[in-house]
Amino acid sequence: MKKEIVITKDGSNSIYLPQMDEHYHSINGSIAESEHIFIQTGLAEVYKSLDSISILEIGMGTGLNVLTSYEFQRKNDLTINYWGVEAFPLDWDLLQDLNYSNFLVSEESSQIFKKIHDLPWNASAQLADRFTLNKIEAKIQEIELPIYFDLVYFDAFAPVKQEDMWTGEIFKKIYDSMNNGGVLVTYCVKGVVRRRLQSIGFEIEKLPGPIGGKREILRARKR
Repeated sequence: MKKEIVITKDGSNSIYLPQMDEHYHSINGSIAESEHIFIQTGLAEVYKSLDSISILEIGMGTGLNVLTSYEFQRKNDLTINYWGVEAFPLDWDLLQDLNYSNFLVSEESSQIFKKIHDLPWNASAQLADRFTLNKIEAKIQEIELPIYFDLVYFDAFAPVKQEDMWTGEIFKKIYDSMNNGGVLVTYCVKGVVRRRLQSIGFEIEKLPGPIGGKREILRARKR
């Protein structure tokens, strides 16, 4: 499938799939989306009560959310065990042209970004001190999940493009893998998605989206 690198409104790159008419990150800003939805609304919220956090990402894609999670972990007294699930890994030939490290403060961000993609699939490896990365090359429907996640980044393509990723069965599988009080964050606030999450047992919050981006985002908590 053809892939194109595009520039989003905050200057950071995203990848565009013409066949699907879909972007890997928000056209309003890749970095802004990752920082606001997944870090500030997700990781920073869970960090209020935990200093060792297990994260599950559905749709690891470019690895941007891994990179911004590392940036947060580097600045805070925090241990992260990260599972990134991705059915269709991207080639480094494409990924190496993404400009995310230009927007992050740590000098090693470009090396960490490369290491994210150099580490082997389907194995647990040390990305950095106190940061373990387990990259899973598979569809979420095909794998067994351990029961210990404190935080879930749900970053699949939009329901209109990838409807099979937003089913009640998948949300139930994720719910069962989470610790009590665990948090799920996603950019999607569609009514059907909220109702499915609530029917499984999640408590739902609609929160303001990134400045200049989506008006609302979703945070769900396991009761």
